[in-house]
Amino acid sequence: MNPSIEATAWEENCPDSLLDICTRYVLQHPQTYCCPKKFNNNMNEVAVDEAARVTPEINEAPIIFTLLPDLHLPTEICEKLFATLHEEGLDIEDCTAGIFADVTSCRLRRVNVRCSSITDHGLEYLLRHNLRDLDIHNCEALTPRTLESLNKYSKHLVNLNIGNTVQILPDYIYPKSDELDEDDVDSLDEEDRARTVFHERGYILNAPHLQKLCIRDLFVTRGSNYLSLLLKPLPRLTHLDLSSLHHTEGLGDLEVLKELTQLTSLVLHNFTQGITSEAVKTICQIKTLRHLDLSHQEEKMGKFLDPNETLAFIVLSLPHLTSLDISGTNLAGGSAQTSPTTPNAASKTLSSANSGASGLSDGLDGEDLSFKCDIPGLASRVNNPLEFLGLYKTSHDACYRVQIPAKQISGDANEKQILVAGRQYLDRPVVLENVLNDLFHIFRYENCLNIKAALDIILLAMDRHPGEKVIQISGSASLYYVVKVELKENINVKMKKKILATLLNGMFAHKNDAIMMRNGCLTLCQFTMPQDVIFDYERLVRILLYIVSEHKQPDTAFVQRAGIYLLNTLACQVDGQQKLLLGNLGTMEKMLCLIREREVNGNCDDVMETAWSCMWNVTDETPINCKRFLDGCGMQLFLQCKAQFPEKHDLLRNMMGLLGNVAEVPELRSTLMTPEFVSEFTHLLRSNMNGIEVSYNAAGVLAHMASDGAEAWTIESPSREEVLQDMENVIEGWDLTTKRNINYRSFEPILRLVRVQHTPQCQHWAVWALANLTKVDGKYCGLVEQEGGLSLLEELINSNVPQLSYPRVLELAAMVRDNVTQWKERDGVEPADESLEFDG
Repeated sequence: MNPSIEATAWEENCPDSLLDICTRYVLQHPQTYCCPKKFNNNMNEVAVDEAARVTPEINEAPIIFTLLPDLHLPTEICEKLFATLHEEGLDIEDCTAGIFADVTSCRLRRVNVRCSSITDHGLEYLLRHNLRDLDIHNCEALTPRTLESLNKYSKHLVNLNIGNTVQILPDYIYPKSDELDEDDVDSLDEEDRARTVFHERGYILNAPHLQKLCIRDLFVTRGSNYLSLLLKPLPRLTHLDLSSLHHTEGLGDLEVLKELTQLTSLVLHNFTQGITSEAVKTICQIKTLRHLDLSHQEEKMGKFLDPNETLAFIVLSLPHLTSLDISGTNLAGGSAQTSPTTPNAASKTLSSANSGASGLSDGLDGEDLSFKCDIPGLASRVNNPLEFLGLYKTSHDACYRVQIPAKQISGDANEKQILVAGRQYLDRPVVLENVLNDLFHIFRYENCLNIKAALDIILLAMDRHPGEKVIQISGSASLYYVVKVELKENINVKMKKKILATLLNGMFAHKNDAIMMRNGCLTLCQFTMPQDVIFDYERLVRILLYIVSEHKQPDTAFVQRAGIYLLNTLACQVDGQQKLLLGNLGTMEKMLCLIREREVNGNCDDVMETAWSCMWNVTDETPINCKRFLDGCGMQLFLQCKAQFPEKHDLLRNMMGLLGNVAEVPELRSTLMTPEFVSEFTHLLRSNMNGIEVSYNAAGVLAHMASDGAEAWTIESPSREEVLQDMENVIEGWDLTTKRNINYRSFEPILRLVRVQHTPQCQHWAVWALANLTKVDGKYCGLVEQEGGLSLLEELINSNVPQLSYPRVLELAAMVRDNVTQWKERDGVEPADESLEFDG
């Protein structure tokens, strides 16, 4: 069976090891173990200036990184660094490979650079270690120069996965120069001359100890002895995968395979020209085979003459065979009842042309076992079932038959077969697409019994093929159902991290595909924000910002709405560090741009309202983001939106909430001190839209502006006295029992206003807010005491400052004190034992 079946994405819910933590740290902080060096065109080291360390120009001399002087890394640490790079979805570039160029300071045995942007130069740094294992699948930047480096450094190579990076191999072979006449030699161009060298030296790949070789999608145009030059110099091969091999001159009888006397696993999947009966006879002479794969992606290409006899001949000829894949072929034949074929008949049919197959039926007791087997060609294995049999997408739906002599079967008849197929075909993107679609059908229309195994396959498939859009779309669609059903109860914290990382990798790889973004957003909505995503917060914010700013077309409207909803949720329930990050990544600018586009088109939709809400959250106690709002002409946009959409209550509430955050920043308040802005705030102060929310936020803005004193009120109209009188009248009209649609994480800005003794209207708004919040929601009682509010109010109540002209402030302050006291008595909370959890 495929060695991929041993892989798993599942992790137990245990703490990361110290090695894992340290490895991730040093990868995130490369200065801890390496330093940059710059080279001229002759690759001589030159000085690196500080600017080049950060942003080297494209045309400048290349910069690579090397280990710090006197630092030596053992093999285990070096290989752990590579493994973690893959786990974190990071690219392996030449500058990364250069760190390991000095073989005296570090050692590598196994290297996996699949799906990376590494070039010939970078890979040569790694090959200098005389590796044992190398995987370069899907490395598009590699060229034939890499083949020369491989041949130079492969004397110890045991496992080589070239995969689909077949551009490093020649696509045709020319005969030796001495076999061509002089005119033919003179007519050869430079590329053709280079192809003659393989004949002259007698090999394509020089790796005398190689045991496992995988080459996929190789297309050979010329050279009848191509396979001979490739395989004969590799006598120790035990595992050979030549999936999707095509030779325009034909593959013939594959006679060269007989040279591989130690071969135990042979994969000839999806031979586009088919496998001839002569090739089958050759294969059947490799008596060491334990695993044979003759499967096809498309059923029409997997047609064998006399399929029942051919299959019987194969299993009778290979005495050690335990694993056989005939998916996508007709080798399973019809049912045993309609196509009776005995083992003796099978051996006679094909052995007549192959004397080496004589006597294959020796040892059989002559019993007709066909009635016990629904696959005619496998009747001889009834009493000795195969460990694995591949029947995925075979002719006549063979996987649906009952009597199949195999312990594990890949197929699409049921969930168990589909899961086996998923593990078996992880390295076959086209087949894997079908498997994932089958899994999706189970999730959507049936009841998946083995969620853990299904999730494992989905994650492994998505991780292994980040660039395959169909796999990412199918996988993310199934992830939605898994997460929706299982996330809260049966998926541990580490697996949540793994699911999110895999999903984000797929979203970044296909960020312009609306379906992928839709699937991703729907799945993300099933996570608990921000607890489940905080460890990958930055990447999540980046992809959501891309979604809301780039997916603007009508057919992607849902994607944009989902993206901004998620972004707002992330901004709402995080602390200052994450809010700073949101601002640094351009959230304010993108929200303003998005709002401006809608304002110009006269479209006030939920996206516009959520964009204002998002900025409200991002500016909460984050002055730099408030400044970004002002610098982006946010106040002008506020006036325009208010004028164009005066009846949009939620919009006004969100805008005034944001302006309340701006007004809390002392150095920014002067920007708001204009007749136009203050007139708008005063007008909204009297508003009864959305309950008291709009009026409440307007009063808050004015209270903060008034708290700077009379000298800071630099406008004549509206006058300060007029505004303060309006505030007093409006605040007294609010109902203290009003439920609030607001979430305070800190009362510090409100408590600052409690200290403003020169303007009691500021205190009035502040203590009213505290009295209301502590009355309608007990969680705020704890927050008042936690932040020193109770002692501050006690000072206010007991102070000798004359308050006779404004006694309401003292009444409200006493009410807050009573609310907190009653809460403590009701819930039995001791001051020293308080342990509160707030929303976000």
